[in-house]
Amino acid sequence: MTIREQLEEREMEYLSPYAAFSRNSKGRVRPETECDIRPVFQRDRDRILHCKSFRRLKQKTQVFLLPKGDHYRTRLTHTLEVSQNARTIAKALRLNEDLVEAIALGHDLGHTPFGHAGERALNHVYHFSHNEQSVRVVECVEKQGRGLNLTWEVRDGILNHPTSGHPHTLEGQVLRLSDKIAYINHDIDDAIRGGILVEEDIPSRYRKVLGATSKERLNAMVHDVIINSMDKPAIIMSEEVEEAMIGLRRFMFENVYMNPKAKGEEDKAVRLIEQLYDYYIRHLEQMPEQYLEAIGRPGNCKEQVVCDYIAGMTDNYAVKKYEEFFVPEAWKN
Repeated sequence: MTIREQLEEREMEYLSPYAAFSRNSKGRVRPETECDIRPVFQRDRDRILHCKSFRRLKQKTQVFLLPKGDHYRTRLTHTLEVSQNARTIAKALRLNEDLVEAIALGHDLGHTPFGHAGERALNHVYHFSHNEQSVRVVECVEKQGRGLNLTWEVRDGILNHPTSGHPHTLEGQVLRLSDKIAYINHDIDDAIRGGILVEEDIPSRYRKVLGATSKERLNAMVHDVIINSMDKPAIIMSEEVEEAMIGLRRFMFENVYMNPKAKGEEDKAVRLIEQLYDYYIRHLEQMPEQYLEAIGRPGNCKEQVVCDYIAGMTDNYAVKKYEEFFVPEAWKN
């Protein structure tokens, strides 16, 4: 019996009957020889961790565009915090920790430069959503167009992680909630750091239920998910905590996500992305060979491939290409 088979056997003995078992995976689009050490979801996690798109998350905006300070979250640190929340919940509920971690590490691979501002810009010029793009990245962008060939369960969790999604595994449901728990709490922390909020600005009715610090709120939400989901076929929160979380999310949209102090530069970022898109549509030859070769493959019209290229850029690289194409040399620093 291989190490992988021993680990799969251990899953069957230990995990909850509601967990996704590695040996029962719906598999990959392209069949592969099994690893003798790692079960399929662990293998998927490793593929995501080692891919180029994952490394680029370190220079992509979470909320604050190119903030002045080293301690603001980036898309990468957000991803790591989501992963930690999800693993904590999955471990407590005896769900498949490898699967939930793979979904967590891959859920934002398709995010654009400049966060949701970049996403809105590409959606304006061509249909675009970051969760669908994350699936495209792992299916047909990474590895020179070959993709990572991940399992169905990981791709399903990535696709369905937004609020409107309906993941088919409990691990995907864990990730969907963990994403919200992470960004609500760390975005409050960053907003306080940036002078946009003070703790006392948060409505007292939410602080009474969830706590008076980011640490207390994170702890309360994670505990609530675990307590209310234990030995159940769904991942849920108590009505009181869920209402407080939704209210706190609404408060963040009104006071931070749409606040000119935090988002005042977003209109510039949107115009930058739109102009890059227009330029590459007219000058396809300026894209790397990988993307030129992709045009014409099934599902790869030129508009989609240009979106693939721009969405993969970091904030700094997008600014660099904009300066290269639109700013006279004499005006550059």
